Amino acid sequence: MKPLHQRLNLYYDDDQAYIFVPAGESVSAQSLTISRSTGDIFLNPPQTALPNTARRSGKPVYGILGIINLTLTEYIVIISGREHCGRLMGQEIYRASDFEILPLNPSVNVLNVQHPIEAHLLAILKSHLDSGVFLFSYGWDMTRRLQVQWANHAEDAAKALWEVADDRFFWNKYLQTRLIEASVKQDLSSYILPVIYGTFDIRPITLHGTHMQLCLISRRSRYRAGTRYFRRGIDEKGHVANFNESEQILLVESQGTTRGDDFAHKLSFVQIRGSVPLYWAEINTLRYKPDLQIMEKQNSTETMKTHLSAQVATYGSQTLVNLVNHKGYEKPIKQGYEDHVNKLNLPQVRYQYFDFHTECKNMRWDRISVLIDLLKDDIKEKGYFHIHMDGSQPLKMQKGVVRTNCMDNLDRTNVVQAALAKYTLNDQLQQLGVLTKEQGVDDFESLSRDFREMWANHADSISTAYAGSGALKSDFTRTNKRTRKGLLEDGVKSVLRYLKNNYFDGARQDGFDLITGNWTPSSNPSAALSLVTDSRSIILRAMPAVASFSFFMICAGLTLPRTSDYSLTYYFLLWIVLFFVSLEVIVMHGIDFVAWPRLVPLTDVIYYNGPGYRSARHGMGVKMPIIGRTDAWFKSRRQKQRSKSVAIEKGDIALTNLGNKKRMD
Repeated sequence: MKPLHQRLNLYYDDDQAYIFVPAGESVSAQSLTISRSTGDIFLNPPQTALPNTARRSGKPVYGILGIINLTLTEYIVIISGREHCGRLMGQEIYRASDFEILPLNPSVNVLNVQHPIEAHLLAILKSHLDSGVFLFSYGWDMTRRLQVQWANHAEDAAKALWEVADDRFFWNKYLQTRLIEASVKQDLSSYILPVIYGTFDIRPITLHGTHMQLCLISRRSRYRAGTRYFRRGIDEKGHVANFNESEQILLVESQGTTRGDDFAHKLSFVQIRGSVPLYWAEINTLRYKPDLQIMEKQNSTETMKTHLSAQVATYGSQTLVNLVNHKGYEKPIKQGYEDHVNKLNLPQVRYQYFDFHTECKNMRWDRISVLIDLLKDDIKEKGYFHIHMDGSQPLKMQKGVVRTNCMDNLDRTNVVQAALAKYTLNDQLQQLGVLTKEQGVDDFESLSRDFREMWANHADSISTAYAGSGALKSDFTRTNKRTRKGLLEDGVKSVLRYLKNNYFDGARQDGFDLITGNWTPSSNPSAALSLVTDSRSIILRAMPAVASFSFFMICAGLTLPRTSDYSLTYYFLLWIVLFFVSLEVIVMHGIDFVAWPRLVPLTDVIYYNGPGYRSARHGMGVKMPIIGRTDAWFKSRRQKQRSKSVAIEKGDIALTNLGNKKRMD
């Protein structure tokens, strides 16, 4: 495979160009120049001397993440800091820890941008870079699982790393567009560094004198990427939200030998997760539970088929493990998923439902074994990848994967995937003779601890990227026990998720849309004024201030000297009334107080009024029509509101029936 430059020296040629010179390499290495006036990218002939006006940057450059165009100019994003994460297959794995943004336009200063639109977009870009987990290697393809790399190793030998990268997990593919396009006329492969957004952990293990390494990698898809409530379900191309591929790699040396990186046995087990492949959403309204919405579009079944067919083509046969609750709030998602899967009846897709919360209630988390028993035949049939260093052909190939989901594809999914990974690791170690048939991972404290920590950290990282906090139920993954302390920690995490999902995730979602190219800016900054302006009425904008000031005045009144109780009665009455009125206005218009993404607005989803299901229409003000609600929703709500008159109830149901009839017509 073509080599990548591992370190570059950056030179500024006044306001004319940026020049990247490979550091510590042979004189034949070609430097790269990016013109600041034209944006042209070109390789310099070997041994090209630097201009006399060039001055060297004091920061090291460990790679070019890419080039992004905002409203005023293009920017080069470089990796100026890296952390060593470990060594896999003889290659070093790094995490990008620091970045620098270089404007092409000499008049733009990234530290003090005068234009508000440009400043806003740069802030979004910086926030995404600072909060993400970006992993890369100069010699190992982080985007592809071990089995795929082996299957294509012969044809990949003459290609560059970016040319063989899995397009789904090539996180900075959009940023690298300009360099890739320039490679048509000149080979810039040594400067194009693929980066993944995910996790990486590798640990040495010794059992019975056998030296091993256990590695866990997760890769996050750049398609339909985003945050918990702002990216749900599926899109028109069959991509689902929060799609992650998790690969557990086991490297085993021959017993009694030490071969360094040259392991005798290499094994890989892959699982995937992704949002339920329906058109659905959860609409934030400031309530703890958002409004659940399922959109029945004409192509819903066909889009799910596109998604599942793509997974079968990529991984082989699929076992769909659904952990969504069978009753209550989540029930419509379960029913919709099952209905479409049954309608499709795809030959290489098997559906398996597991009622996680019912089976594991009262902290009986050992009941996960029930699901493992249900999946044993599937796991055995699909297998795992296993190759021996002395053989030209693999001993085993993984012929399919288990696709697991809950509502968020986080907490319940993490527990189940860790359990499946442990079951497979037990089988692998037993097949290799490292463990006997009676032994398992949990019989060896050091191995068990490393395994649990790896999967718990893996779960926390995926959860933080999607939901804004560490994973719930991670105490079970870390300790093999569900504890009351873990329940308390989950409560804190749930509150943290609520705050972030309602008040901060809009900007985070904008970061995902910007970095993956889901939104491209106009060259006219004035066309994007909506990004920095507040379109709400003055009254609505004033409500949080009124509530805060009223609460302050109530607290102040409790400490004021009293000339008489009568004199404070009207004082408290005024501020208490203002406080509760302002809160009621905020709750009634809750959607207007959520920090929604602005680059790709969700207006069509929020105000969707077509066929489907919606649990409620909270937070939309007093003028929102109710035609979109369903009979099932009304019946369940009316059971909780028996105090209302029968006449009103009949009128509401009649109106709903009328709406359903119109949709059917």
